[in-house]
Amino acid sequence: VDAVVLNHQANGLMGVTYSVLLVERGRDPFKGSYALPGGFVDYDEDIEDAIHREIEEETGLSGLPFRQFRTFGKPGRDPRGHTVSVVYVAVIIGEPPEVAGGDDAASATWAPISRLPELAFDHAYILGKVLETLKVD
Repeated sequence: VDAVVLNHQANGLMGVTYSVLLVERGRDPFKGSYALPGGFVDYDEDIEDAIHREIEEETGLSGLPFRQFRTFGKPGRDPRGHTVSVVYVAVIIGEPPEVAGGDDAASATWAPISRLPELAFDHAYILGKVLETLKVD
């Protein structure tokens, strides 16, 4: 499961700005790179429980209003092997909550979508599909 958590904030004359929640990976593959938060579903765990658990473990956030977006499974998207990911989306309006890296995330941060770092795996593609669907510029 992977999460796209967007923050939608009105900024006076600047209009509306969007940022996305990213984690800095603390482990390989892509150690030190930024990625969408998420992780593997535990054996006998519901995927909706998994997305909430992973986000809380990696960023400290809980109770987000996730909605399932779509599934990504193109071979080669993960160097560890063929991995299928169910992507969830949540939008937070207003001041973004404080986040902190935990578990296998070295840090967590809100990144403006207008100035994104290079993302690990196929996460730039996933984020692009979410932004395209939500019609976010």
